[in-house]
Amino acid sequence: MKTLRDIGEDALIDRLIGLVPRDANPAAGPGDDCAVIDQGGSTLLLLKTDALVEHVHFLPTAPAHAVGWKAAARVVSDFAAMGGKPEHFLITLALPPETTVDWVENLYRGFGGCLEKFGGFLAGGETSGVPAGSAAVISIAATGSVSRENLVLRSTVKPGDILFVTGTLGGSIHGKHLDFTPRIREAEWLVTHFKPSAMMDLSDGLGKDLARLAAASACGFRIERENLPLTPGCTADQAIGDGEDFELLFTIHESLVGNLQAAWPFTDTPLTRIGKMEEAGNGETLEGGWEHFQASHQ
Repeated sequence: MKTLRDIGEDALIDRLIGLVPRDANPAAGPGDDCAVIDQGGSTLLLLKTDALVEHVHFLPTAPAHAVGWKAAARVVSDFAAMGGKPEHFLITLALPPETTVDWVENLYRGFGGCLEKFGGFLAGGETSGVPAGSAAVISIAATGSVSRENLVLRSTVKPGDILFVTGTLGGSIHGKHLDFTPRIREAEWLVTHFKPSAMMDLSDGLGKDLARLAAASACGFRIERENLPLTPGCTADQAIGDGEDFELLFTIHESLVGNLQAAWPFTDTPLTRIGKMEEAGNGETLEGGWEHFQASHQ
């Protein structure tokens, strides 16, 4: 009998989504950074759920404030990747009884600090105990919104589109994974001035996530390793495989590249051309990236 280790996260999702009722005409469903619900009108509803698991996404020694920030910021990053903004959040905590009250309060301070900076409000949640010695789990469900004309999906790439990333890649384990900045202002500027043909955030690593974007659009890709924006001290292999960078990966039509680079206003956020989309069956494959069910994380 196959196990989750045997098939991996993507194959598991493909199996599961066929087992439950689904909206026959969603604006976007499983496979994008957020689910998108079309309720009519000029604004679309974004839905997102995410979870942090102790020993997987953070170590017991990580500051609770930083864990709370990460829990919220991961979700904000996904809203940004769709061209949208966060609105309402629900927090579910599953904690062992030996967890200190101070730790939980600091977790919420970190969560609140992220919402104060990037938008959104706490709407409610749930708490549950887990057996003593078990891993803590912090689960987030959230709503967001995006104007219809600003929505960006993964599935709308065309061969010949140019690949860009924000920021630098690699080495997140050394602290960035607990202290990153969701690129929501950069995404808002992009969809207003140079709307990407596709966009996502880099959570599982360029090696894993670029393949997902290409598959969603039935395209191939080719990257320029020499141009990858490396976090100081990192190699190209780490930039491809480390994961949890939470930078934007996006594509635009080749005719817009020069104007985009000239107009980019964020001097504190590098913007780097890293490759090109190809016809299906052409291009390359990448090794690396985070695979759930196969290893422990930070």
